Amino acid sequence: MQITDVRVRKISKEGKLKAVASITLDDVFVVHDIKVIEGEKGLFIAMPSRKTTDGEYRDIAHPITSETREQLQDLIVKQYQEELLKEDGAEESGF
Repeated sequence: MQITDVRVRKISKEGKLKAVASITLDDVFVVHDIKVIEGEKGLFIAMPSRKTTDGEYRDIAHPITSETREQLQDLIVKQYQEELLKEDGAEESGF
């Protein structure tokens, strides 16, 4: 299975949540609401989750292996950083 598209929407308000991403797998399956969060050790992703009746959050969809999570995180964080560079470039050119 291949990640065929990554889309990142930057969040403009202050806080640890920096963006929300969607990924497409094999051009046929989409996972929305992957959060890009600024932590103490840098950026990381949080998979879409739902609050349970006991107040805990449980992932709705998530990678099974740490290697897959790392690959997914690397792709999403890279796309987020590219979006920041595009935004900075647009500001410098007056757009």
